[in-house]
Amino acid sequence: QVHLVESGGGLVQAGGSLRLSCAASGRKFSNYAMGWFRQAPGKEREFVAAIDQSVTTYYSDSIKGRFTIARDNAKNTVYLQMNSLKPEDTAVYYCAAKDYSGGRITVDYDYWGQGTQVTVSS
Repeated sequence: QVHLVESGGGLVQAGGSLRLSCAASGRKFSNYAMGWFRQAPGKEREFVAAIDQSVTTYYSDSIKGRFTIARDNAKNTVYLQMNSLKPEDTAVYYCAAKDYSGGRITVDYDYWGQGTQVTVSS
């Protein structure tokens, strides 16, 4: 079992930045691929970014070049640095973990956090 807790959300003006953190506890953090997803009101949850056990990163086209995912295995934490934020980035952001051994990294996560709200004002 892996327990995930997100933090760092908040209200920011368009063009601003936020850094989300996700602290993991339970099984060995370095064994898992970590992902960030988001869900805006009235929309389905969508993939944002992921980082696998080899520290390879993956990004959705909508945020590529603006967001950066990173992990610190010593701190059992994954981060999402979000720059040049836009109002359309407003959503609840979720951290997730999966035992990844290839295939699609954008789906089939096993563990989820409770989410953190990000609101970008225009």
